[in-house]
Amino acid sequence: MNRNENIEELLESKEEDFVVNIGPQHPSTHGVLHLKVKLQGETVKDVVPHLGYIHRSIEKMSEASTYRNFIYLTSRMDYLSAHMNNQACSMAVEKGMALEIPARAKVIRILMSELTRLASHTLWWGALGLDLGATTPFFIGFRDREEIMDIFEETCGARLTMNYMVPGGAMYDLHSNFQKRVHTFLINFKKHLPEYDELLTGNIIFQNRMKGVGKISAEDAISYGCTGPVARGSGVSCDIRKWFPYDGYEGARFDEILETEGDCFARYMVRVREMYESVKIIEQYIDNIPEGDFQAKTKAVLKLPKGEFYSRVETARGELGVYIVSDGSMKPYRIKYRSPNFSNLSALKHMAVGGKIGDLVAIMATLDLVIPDIDR
Repeated sequence: MNRNENIEELLESKEEDFVVNIGPQHPSTHGVLHLKVKLQGETVKDVVPHLGYIHRSIEKMSEASTYRNFIYLTSRMDYLSAHMNNQACSMAVEKGMALEIPARAKVIRILMSELTRLASHTLWWGALGLDLGATTPFFIGFRDREEIMDIFEETCGARLTMNYMVPGGAMYDLHSNFQKRVHTFLINFKKHLPEYDELLTGNIIFQNRMKGVGKISAEDAISYGCTGPVARGSGVSCDIRKWFPYDGYEGARFDEILETEGDCFARYMVRVREMYESVKIIEQYIDNIPEGDFQAKTKAVLKLPKGEFYSRVETARGELGVYIVSDGSMKPYRIKYRSPNFSNLSALKHMAVGGKIGDLVAIMATLDLVIPDIDR
């Protein structure tokens, strides 16, 4: 914005308008994000997100890495969907190499992805309650998430940035305790799920904070490029696992969750109902893990033929696309990540303008943003 535009903006502003800076360090932004909010009283007149506080040039760093090494960088984007990020990159490399991965590796990827979705959604649910003034959900969400983190740590050696999916399958085979611990988790989690509804879903105060707030129509959600639970909360069918099945999802029996109201409560319900669907998928595969290799044999140094390759997966927050341009060398010539958080954030102003400043916190919570996925 130039100096003349700044002066015009000041002249147009009424005396009672004022600007509140939320972030870059603020609990409601869930990361290093700065929102410049113009208010008239408590009514939001404008919201401008300022990005780039933790920009690390992951795309350029990826282009300086080999096809084996660049995948690890993507664990740091949406770190709550690390398995899925690694999977999307591995799939793009496998597409370029025309590499078919073993059946066991496909099932491992599905199980890890759905456990990741549950870990992400339970964390989101707890943080959402905390954002709206309820402390208990945070402890409930972490109680269930920690059980999944323990399972990940045993097999992958890490609890957050796993780096477990690699071109050809998985880096290591499953731990011998994996099936037993997942069964135990499923028993506990199914017993705990009704608590989620008792504490928040059916709470009339919570519903009043969510219903009719931050609405966006299906047409506008598509226009802003929204995906994942944000778009499905407006009735947009966009689940990549259904539309473009990958790594064995074509054989999974589950429903794509859609709500039509387009408000905060609809987006909340999509994620809560998705947790039941993820449990359903895990139950289908946990006792049907094929025997055999967990990784296809590949050369030590991977090279893709000249060309363009694209893959996509459904992360906990929507569609992650990986676009690779290869010049035939051992490093990608160009990489572009289509991340769900960046597009979902673009709809924030549309949802928030005209509402109250308190509603902005609820809207942010139902966007479920992970900032490093925006500041790539």
